[in-house]
Amino acid sequence: MLPVQAHAPKGIAAASQRRLLVVLEQACLEAYRISSGSAKGGRHGKGGEGDVKYTLLNCDDHQGILAKTGRDIADARPDITHQCLLTLLDSPLNKAGLLQVYIHTAKGVLIEVNPHSMIPRMFKWFSGLMVQLLHKLFIRGVNGPEKLLKVIKNPVVDHFPPNIIKLTLLGDAKTQRLSRYLLTLPQTHNIAVWRYGPWKGRLCGRLG
Repeated sequence: MLPVQAHAPKGIAAASQRRLLVVLEQACLEAYRISSGSAKGGRHGKGGEGDVKYTLLNCDDHQGILAKTGRDIADARPDITHQCLLTLLDSPLNKAGLLQVYIHTAKGVLIEVNPHSMIPRMFKWFSGLMVQLLHKLFIRGVNGPEKLLKVIKNPVVDHFPPNIIKLTLLGDAKTQRLSRYLLTLPQTHNIAVWRYGPWKGRLCGRLG
């Protein structure tokens, strides 16, 4: 299933307006090569392309693979990235055209998420979409030529607008009340927020 291009309200997100940029850092999005069995008649031979497909590595379906390769189960939590994207793109801030989301995977792939994207709500469809994105490097919507998801060149800061304040969210950092802290920042500057791993448990709250 391909994402549908949403229709953002016109005239709300002027270029001069302050925006929030969110970077989901060290996200668990990894296409894993698996065998689907031998092709009929062995036409493709052992290891032939007809026998190979890819899946999005996740802790529910691939515990055996993770154990065999000695990897932590937290290395395969694309479901958290999925829930984060749904929360962010559904937020009033995004619907007002004031949010831009980037994903930087644990493998170093940088992805730009078009604010107009409507991510599939079923994890199964989301997984297939991410595998397609990691191979094609972009995803277009079903109702337009615009790229809704695309792999872009690192580093992410090269894609930021000028006059930006950079913040990092860490699970082990000192607690800071954002409602007070944000009032101390210049109103003329955009804000970029990095959210680093570990990608365990609940990650995204409400925005807007």
